Amino acid sequence: METMEKQQQSPQPPAPVATAKFGIGEVVKHRIFPFRGVIFDVDPEFANTEEWWLAIPEELRPAKNQPFYHLLAENEETAYVAYVSQQNLLPDDDKSPVRHPAVPQLFESFRDGRYVLRKGIGN
Repeated sequence: METMEKQQQSPQPPAPVATAKFGIGEVVKHRIFPFRGVIFDVDPEFANTEEWWLAIPEELRPAKNQPFYHLLAENEETAYVAYVSQQNLLPDDDKSPVRHPAVPQLFESFRDGRYVLRKGIGN
């Protein structure tokens, strides 16, 4: 009983936060859904609302203790901004530019399959 009480009183250490696998300017695609995009920001761990996270079907809901990426995303029909967990992203082997209309506002060029951030943005 005493051991059980001590175990309950000692706080659990937080789960370690993973290192970002992708960087700003990289073109990635979603592991499950048919869209791709360019990364324009990275959160070291989940930084959206609880409501947003709970709206994801439980069987698809990602862990919070991993990097989450802000993407200028596109699919066959439209362009939008997406917030995606690292576990759901893959490198995009297409290596073609993203057609999102906001790309020129954030990036100055597209070289070797990667976007170059405009000077003064994010510095």
